[in-house]
Amino acid sequence: QLQLVESGGGLVQPGGSLRLSCVVSGFTLDDYQIGWFRQAPGKEREGVGCVDSSGATLYYVDSMKGRFTISRDNAKTTVYLQMNNLRFDDTAVYYCAGGSQSCHDGEHGMDSWGKGTLVIVSS
Repeated sequence: QLQLVESGGGLVQPGGSLRLSCVVSGFTLDDYQIGWFRQAPGKEREGVGCVDSSGATLYYVDSMKGRFTISRDNAKTTVYLQMNNLRFDDTAVYYCAGGSQSCHDGEHGMDSWGKGTLVIVSS
């Protein structure tokens, strides 16, 4: 059974940084794509980015490029989302998800989801 558990969320000031972790079990990172998504209060869920089975990354929104970086540690079966220069509008619940489809399929290509971790950007 595929399982994903996020951690690392919390309260951070604007301009600050956080690193979120997604620990996966039940599959190997070599076989699945892992995506990061977020849902802000009152808004629909949106894609942040994705790392595919080869380790290549894709970022879904231009405003996150350069601020957010996805990486993975196969030995630790963990995927990270490093977030820098955080802004008020980055406040959201962040989810990781795993899927066997292409990262280009976004959330529609994801089969299993974690429960999310809350990030609050506030002064």
